[in-house]
Amino acid sequence: MKEKIRHLIQNTLHDLNVSGADFSVEHTADFSHGDYATNVALVSAKAVKTSPHALAEKIAGHLETKLPSEIEKVEVAGAGFINFTLSAAFLSVALKNAASSPNTFGNATTHANTKVIVEYTDPNPFKEFHIGHLMSNTIGEAISRLIASRGAEVKRACYQGDVGLHVAKALYGAKQANPKNASEWGKAYALGASLYEENESAKKEIEIINKAIYERNDSVLNALYDGGRKVSLEYFETIYKRLGTHFDFYFFESEMSKPGLTLVREFLKKGVFEESNGVLVFKAEKYNTKLHTRVYITSQGLPTYETKELGLHFTKAKTYPADQSIIITANEQDSVYAVGLEALRHIDPKLFEKTKHLSHGMLRLPTGKMSSRTGNVITAEWLIDEVKGKVREKIAERDFAPDEKEKITEAVAIAAIKYSILRQAVGGDIIFDFEKSISFEGDSGPYLQYAYVRAMSVLQKAQTAEVRGTDAESAAADGNIELARRLVRFPDVVARAAEEYAPHYLVTYLTEFASAFNNFYARVKIIGSPDEAALLALTRAVSTVLKNGLTLLGMPVVERM
Repeated sequence: MKEKIRHLIQNTLHDLNVSGADFSVEHTADFSHGDYATNVALVSAKAVKTSPHALAEKIAGHLETKLPSEIEKVEVAGAGFINFTLSAAFLSVALKNAASSPNTFGNATTHANTKVIVEYTDPNPFKEFHIGHLMSNTIGEAISRLIASRGAEVKRACYQGDVGLHVAKALYGAKQANPKNASEWGKAYALGASLYEENESAKKEIEIINKAIYERNDSVLNALYDGGRKVSLEYFETIYKRLGTHFDFYFFESEMSKPGLTLVREFLKKGVFEESNGVLVFKAEKYNTKLHTRVYITSQGLPTYETKELGLHFTKAKTYPADQSIIITANEQDSVYAVGLEALRHIDPKLFEKTKHLSHGMLRLPTGKMSSRTGNVITAEWLIDEVKGKVREKIAERDFAPDEKEKITEAVAIAAIKYSILRQAVGGDIIFDFEKSISFEGDSGPYLQYAYVRAMSVLQKAQTAEVRGTDAESAAADGNIELARRLVRFPDVVARAAEEYAPHYLVTYLTEFASAFNNFYARVKIIGSPDEAALLALTRAVSTVLKNGLTLLGMPVVERM
């Protein structure tokens, strides 16, 4: 609908010989002002030497002569805004679609011929899966699902650092500690990292181990390495399962060294890279004064992270030739990617244009920032289990079988955490609030889940009631108009969240929508009402929006709470 209104305005501007301006079409904040509003007259008036209000009246008058059936009226408001109100007939059809097509409502085919690869999470073997990885996974999974809802083919990728100095530190620590599981490997890394800083002898041995890992020339070290890598990767899979995510491709730093080194040496000859004090560097400040020089090959001839990242760009493109490659990391890596993408721009401009880096802030607890180097790591498992414990206390008196109660507490905990991450725009830091995250009263994942459970309980009680499409029109009358009009905005909100890589738009919408439904539920008798069929149609449509919205955000849907 948003695009249809945009096209109507563009055609009207053409008919009136008004030059096209960069206007917006947005949902109104107050339904008394209609469903959509545009500022086209405000941004175009100067070009045609008239007042915004006068131009708005002229545009609105022309629009009224060719309004489609979906739009009931057009009005001028304020200094020159133009408001559009949707017709009851359109609301009826939209409600019917939501009620009768629960698996597709909100989806589109605008990107049906597009291939996208999204890289996110990227935990390092030999270290624990911490809440920073949890944040990346939550954002990456939601963005992947939103893009897929536009009809695009989306592949998920995970890039893992199975070589590098952190691995050497972990192996050195493992020689002292003999770790058996992922948690013990995390402690071995912390031990090795500490000794690397404090003990010169340990530092030299760790650097020897680091080189030996690349060369694979020590059978004892290889066995220790292979065992630790296997334990880590199996551990990560248990986390992915709990989070409801999967990956189509796994890439490893150990596999990116060769293609990365080849590219750096090839483009050294072409002047992209330079030799400086025995190392190979890329001087990004030559092309952008806000950037800086980074090392790509060390004096020992070893590739740095930047070189392996360069190799990864090309390996991903070869493995899955996508129209767009999205990389999601913490903003601590912004400078690394800014320089790396500048280097990519000079090596392969087309691949550079297809590549987008999105960064997010830190997930913190009130106790402050974590550090895997010191062993003060807040793991994803710990956070999930802590929230589960609080949820378990909250539903302790509910009459659920033990297995069902376990499934519910897990699902509610995951939704609580993901909502806390996705509720604000990607980029800022988040202080996790345990009590607020599990609230059933609003602004939380459990609140959305509970609204869905409430809608489904009504439908289950009705059981034999049928959804009659034409009855949905009366459901939009008699005080229910706001809920119906909020509901039909769902496809627009999903589209915006996908286009702008901004899941928080959908979170905000669902929270306000759930509140509107809860108000409706509190004041309207549904079962046994003279308008029962119509109200059930509206309730079924509500359940569709809540379920599809939660699913797009990667939050579990539960039938009971």
